[in-house]
Amino acid sequence: MKNIILLALIVLFVSCKNHSNSKIEKTEPKQAQFSIVIHGGAGSILKKNMSPEQELLYKAKLEEAIRIGYEILKNGGSSLDAVQKTINILEDSPLFNAGKGAVFTNAETNEHDASIMDGQTLKAGASAGTTIVKNPINLARAIMDHSPHVMLSGKGAETFAQEQGLEIVDPSYFYTEKSYKALQRVKDMQKTAFYNEAIKDSKFGTVGCVALDMEGNLAAGTSTGGMTNKRWGRIGDSPIIGSGTYANNSTCAVSCTGWGEYFIRAVVAHDISTLMEYKGLSLKEAAFEVIQKKVPELGGDGGIIAVDKNGNMTMEFNTPGMFRASMNDKGELYIGLYEN
Repeated sequence: MKNIILLALIVLFVSCKNHSNSKIEKTEPKQAQFSIVIHGGAGSILKKNMSPEQELLYKAKLEEAIRIGYEILKNGGSSLDAVQKTINILEDSPLFNAGKGAVFTNAETNEHDASIMDGQTLKAGASAGTTIVKNPINLARAIMDHSPHVMLSGKGAETFAQEQGLEIVDPSYFYTEKSYKALQRVKDMQKTAFYNEAIKDSKFGTVGCVALDMEGNLAAGTSTGGMTNKRWGRIGDSPIIGSGTYANNSTCAVSCTGWGEYFIRAVVAHDISTLMEYKGLSLKEAAFEVIQKKVPELGGDGGIIAVDKNGNMTMEFNTPGMFRASMNDKGELYIGLYEN
């Protein structure tokens, strides 16, 4: 009798274990040979505040950027190259809070953060607080490829960039009237009841890209000028692997944008990946759980773009808008600015 009970318990244990494993291994069906998604920041992006001419400018730049990455992937290039070259286009535009269009610090300087991650090897590179590197995402890639480190900051990161032959510019290159005026508005509101709202409205603009290539390799990258009026060498989530950027071939690639302090606390990019890996959630389910529930419960806002190992894409945000675009292997292009 004891043997029969023991055998029954073993069968039950194996059955439960297999059931559990089947849940964890649940994945969405293959959707595309390759995919690419980009963002230009999430925040108070409202149609009533955008002229038709501005809309066209943003849409044109988003399309220009994503087509660069799409062509790389279409021709068999790597997801890392697609991510880097796509972000270069966004960094070179004054429209976004990254590279050329970076916002100003309290000291009226422009300080850049960036990161990139390879989903195949889990190697990553990041830089923080640089002021003279024209394309911070190129520095992040160089750190990943040519240094024993993951993150470099400030003067040390700039010295490394110069040693690597990256393009160096005078800090004045990053000046834009739009960003300078935004700083003055925020400073003017510092002693008013509207200061927190002004800070909240000045955060969007960070750029990012995620991609899946024909070899099945994922990559993610993010680049930003940070937060208007930031002080004391403040660093947000964008250069922090796991918070602002994450890629893992077994799950997904994620790039974040929003209120960095909360994305750091929630380890947003990695959390989406782990929900897929350990709870068996789909990419869309995991992104919704983190962006629509976890981050708002902490008090933060923002959004993410992501692609999984099967080419499924998602663009999840809890703000009035997010500059975003996606393309799949069929060449189908989507561009969005507002919530709907």
